[in-house]
Amino acid sequence: MTRSLGFLMVGVLVLAAGAAGAYDGMVEKKTFAMPSYTTVNGQTIKNVKVGYETYGTLNAAKDNVIVICHFYSGNSHAAGKYAAADAAPGYWDTIVGAGKPIDTDKFFVISSDTLVNLNTKDPRTITTGPASINPDTGKPYGMTFPIVTMRDFVNVQKALVDSLGITKLHAVMGASMGALQTWEWAAAYPDMVPRIVPVIGTAEIGPYAIEWLNIWGAPILMDPKWNQGDYYGKDEPTEGLALALRMVTIHARHYGWANTTFGRRWAAADRDPGKSWDNKYAVEDAIDKAAAGRARSADANSFLYLAKANQLFVVGHKGTLEEGLKGVRAKALVIPATSDLLLFPEYSRQAVELLKNDGKSVEYVEIPGDGGHLDGVLAVGKQGEAIRKFLSQ
Repeated sequence: MTRSLGFLMVGVLVLAAGAAGAYDGMVEKKTFAMPSYTTVNGQTIKNVKVGYETYGTLNAAKDNVIVICHFYSGNSHAAGKYAAADAAPGYWDTIVGAGKPIDTDKFFVISSDTLVNLNTKDPRTITTGPASINPDTGKPYGMTFPIVTMRDFVNVQKALVDSLGITKLHAVMGASMGALQTWEWAAAYPDMVPRIVPVIGTAEIGPYAIEWLNIWGAPILMDPKWNQGDYYGKDEPTEGLALALRMVTIHARHYGWANTTFGRRWAAADRDPGKSWDNKYAVEDAIDKAAAGRARSADANSFLYLAKANQLFVVGHKGTLEEGLKGVRAKALVIPATSDLLLFPEYSRQAVELLKNDGKSVEYVEIPGDGGHLDGVLAVGKQGEAIRKFLSQ
């Protein structure tokens, strides 16, 4: 059952993508480093590092580049495998690779880890965040790390792209929090970004989502081991983090998925939930175990920083959605999931209508299914041909 839930996305559990063959060749994780980075709030972070990987070949003109931005609990591993023995390829392997919608025979794809990446204990995640050592103190930053935004994530990605001598992109795309970064790329660097494909996203985090993000973080803050973020080298707040991940896991799914996957089955045929508090339903047991395992490789403070970055998001780093979208000049293919109960399709339709009213070029398709928000990863291939056609324009 745990295998059917797989990895976490947007702080949620994701099924491992069932690719029809991983990206050709083994993927190499690389490191991009900056001596310092100054946030949009004016605070300087020293010795910034983020990991990245690439797929395909950069052409002589350096204009065949697609940037893929990752989701809340993801990292740069969008496609392929690091080693042949890896259990599964990257999360979007169904659409990234030779002959696939994001065709690596044509495009050079870049995907990087964000600042404050959740996966601090994953040796293949490279990030600077609250779990990193502050060079001024020799101790982990904890909650003294500067508050960062989607614009900061994008600015660091832009510095990475600049370091490769790339001045023009073919497109930017991403799922969930990756979609937020996609919108921000278009608003921040309109002369560089001619096309965007935001998947299961929104151009603005509204009050409903702001409060959900607040609720997601609450179990961490209530765990006494959190200790105001000062827990490095001590017992960590894994119980609070695991509960946070359980909450967002079910939130990012749909009741149709739960009905089909679990129904009302018990976790064990001989353990009736009505006869003991220790007996669970299958859905409870599967999500509990997967979230507890995931919490052991993640960082609680980073979870909180990511929640804050999402709460702060309005495209263009402006006061209103309308103002932010005016700075977007890129052609857009907007792809929500029909059954999304986290970032509802209505959010995408709102942005589409505003762009159309402003005379912008925008297309809209939905990913059908009852998988909820996670259909943006697991079922994105259902709109693969729409993506292929859009990228060819």
